[in-house]
Amino acid sequence: MTDPVDTKAWKALTAHHAAVSSTTLRDLFSADDTRFDTFQLKAAGLFLDYSKNHITSETVDLLLQLAEESNVKRHFERMFTGDIVNPTEGRPSLHTALRNRGPEPVMVEGRDVMPDVKAVLERLRVFSERVREGSWTGFTGKAITDVVNIGIGGSDLGPLMAVEALAPFAHERLTLHFVSNVDGSHLHSTLKKINPETTLFIVASKTFSTQETLTNAHSARRWFLDSAAGEEDVTKHFVALSTNADAVSAFGIDTQNMFGFWDWVGGRYSLWSAIGLPVILSIGMDRFEQFLQGAYDMDNHARTAPLSENMPVMLALLTVWYNNFWQAHSHLIAPYDQYLHRFPAYLQQLTMESNGKSVHVDGSPVQSATGPVVWGEPGTNGQHAYFQLLHQGTHMIPADFIMAIESLNPMGIHQDLLMANCFAQSEALMMGKNKEELATEMRAAGASDEEIERLSGHRTFAGNRPSNTLLVQQVTPHALGALIALYEHKVFVEAAIWDINPFDQWGVELGKQLAKSIHAQIDKAQTVTSHDASTNGLINRALKFKNVLA
Repeated sequence: MTDPVDTKAWKALTAHHAAVSSTTLRDLFSADDTRFDTFQLKAAGLFLDYSKNHITSETVDLLLQLAEESNVKRHFERMFTGDIVNPTEGRPSLHTALRNRGPEPVMVEGRDVMPDVKAVLERLRVFSERVREGSWTGFTGKAITDVVNIGIGGSDLGPLMAVEALAPFAHERLTLHFVSNVDGSHLHSTLKKINPETTLFIVASKTFSTQETLTNAHSARRWFLDSAAGEEDVTKHFVALSTNADAVSAFGIDTQNMFGFWDWVGGRYSLWSAIGLPVILSIGMDRFEQFLQGAYDMDNHARTAPLSENMPVMLALLTVWYNNFWQAHSHLIAPYDQYLHRFPAYLQQLTMESNGKSVHVDGSPVQSATGPVVWGEPGTNGQHAYFQLLHQGTHMIPADFIMAIESLNPMGIHQDLLMANCFAQSEALMMGKNKEELATEMRAAGASDEEIERLSGHRTFAGNRPSNTLLVQQVTPHALGALIALYEHKVFVEAAIWDINPFDQWGVELGKQLAKSIHAQIDKAQTVTSHDASTNGLINRALKFKNVLA
């Protein structure tokens, strides 16, 4: 393999960065009044303005050369056509097949998987319609009013984010709840809100062995049986999203109510599969299919658009540009839509679990930084919190602003004010405020020259902070599907350029393995000496707090 840092484009970008790094965003806009028209893209109902970045046409050309040298288009084709793109686990990664709305087959080991995908979707439709219309009843004959999804990671973050994002389309009778944390308080606080007679539990675990999920599921089962329900009633109130029929049956769930998916569906990419059942129950299968269509439209764009017109490719290249050449290792997601309040958390997992890697696909150490830290909260709340650091802190933090032009709940001036704040923040980050502008402003307010001088260091802003702005008409199922798929493909392109595997997550497993052994030691309530001094000390101190050690 050729390490990315050894490619011609990477070396050219290094030299280019040295040549342009002192040019400000103000300078770039002053020199080109067509800049907004040049650096924009449209795809699947989304509009991207990327003009507020430290780029020129030469920068873009060099970044596109890097994408060419990294064979991004070939990587896309390999993923879409079912090649093994997750080599450490020997699997394809075919979340795109789950939302394939076209007639084309998707082959895995010589077999078209689309009939199976469509069959599961049809089963989900039939089941969800029974729950939504009230014909699926609990053990006392009452219709379901509450649905509790028990999962963790991709089996929780994806459905939770989507249910919250699409809340305006939710069923009027059903309330969705999500339990993921093994901290008993999470389950306890949920159980206090629901009635066992009218609650449906969804246990989401591909292997039906995930420790946190199964611990919560068994505790929920005990709570259910402590009501007037009997063992025979479990099947009316628990369903499974899993492939382990034996374990599901042993739990008491009828395998007819088990909805499966495949080993080529990664957890953080599984929202499009049966893992999306909570979303289907909330918004209905027709709207869920609109959600799939939005992702499919973005898939087609990512797969077929030229690199220079390809939205996920351009966003990925900008991340590489800042992460590897500007040493900006943090990235903000700022959705200006309250319904997207869990979207940054969803992207944290998608990005950092995928591209938090330090070796190339062949196992050799990387020579450059890989995935940045992704974080964020909705505007406008963030403006009264972390935006201070963005404007006047010492870190360059590129930002993605996401703005829905039309509210699903129009109320007077609210949406216009929200939009004004979104656009103002990106302008303020770019333009800043220099000493002359501050002086003019303060003199107009009656300040003396002495006061202006005293406060100028505190009230000026360097600006020159980059951002992208994504516009969508409304946060509809179609728009949300397109938005999620956009970031999925962005992460994939980044991985292709860094030559890392975005589909495994071995780093997640080590802590789980150690937790099992420590749990066994805590359960024995004996002095522990088998770990390092700090871990031994913490375990033994905790056991003393529990009053099980002298």
